[in-house]
Amino acid sequence: MSYTTIALEKRDHIGWITLNRPEAKNTFNVPLAQELSAALQALDDDPDVRVIVIRAAGKHFSTGIDLGEFKPRSHQEYRRLIKLMDLHNHTIARLKKPVIASVKGYAVANGAGLTFACDMVVAAESAKFGTTAINVGLICLGPAVPLARSVGRRKTLEMVLTGDVISAAEAERLGLVNQVVPDDQLEQATLELAAKLAAKSPLALQIGKAGIYGMADLPYHQAIDYAGELFASLCSTEDALEGVQAFVERRKPVWKER
Repeated sequence: MSYTTIALEKRDHIGWITLNRPEAKNTFNVPLAQELSAALQALDDDPDVRVIVIRAAGKHFSTGIDLGEFKPRSHQEYRRLIKLMDLHNHTIARLKKPVIASVKGYAVANGAGLTFACDMVVAAESAKFGTTAINVGLICLGPAVPLARSVGRRKTLEMVLTGDVISAAEAERLGLVNQVVPDDQLEQATLELAAKLAAKSPLALQIGKAGIYGMADLPYHQAIDYAGELFASLCSTEDALEGVQAFVERRKPVWKER
């Protein structure tokens, strides 16, 4: 598939998706929303890729949905549009592989929602986050879904209803960002985290992600049993035995993904 609004590359078991509408501050239009989810799925299906990174060209990660998309439409037309703009929330949660957001500049509205949906976030010190749609008479309900699962209802209400923008340091304090680094170290820090994950057992990464997402929707005791069943399925694989043996023998494991 050819892409017009993103760039795609792979190296050393890491797939890199670059939002590539810098002239529009990487806002979401229909092509970008479609291509982003298609690229995520393509990398998830690629046996050579173990970790996925989403980054951005230009100064800003993404400043939301392109305001040009908000024009006279019927309710049904808007339902289809918003479902597409929210598609990455479903896609990322369903992928087998971990997804890292590498954030610089502004990540607001749907751009913030994209970072909230990612499994991990590395941010430059100057990065800013906000669910800002209310400032133009709209509301960030799609981004609020992954946001609420990270920070709880009250903070989500505050962020969505005020539209205030927060710093990378505050986002880290709230648990929305894993790591904040100097601006000139963003690319290196992102690469280091991605490489660290890519060196782990691919099967363990996949089962770990599936388990953590799955247990969140289950009652406590069911979650324990569900997690135990997934762990048992991992323990019976060749890679699990290889990982233990490699540790005992003090050597690097050789993963076969079976």
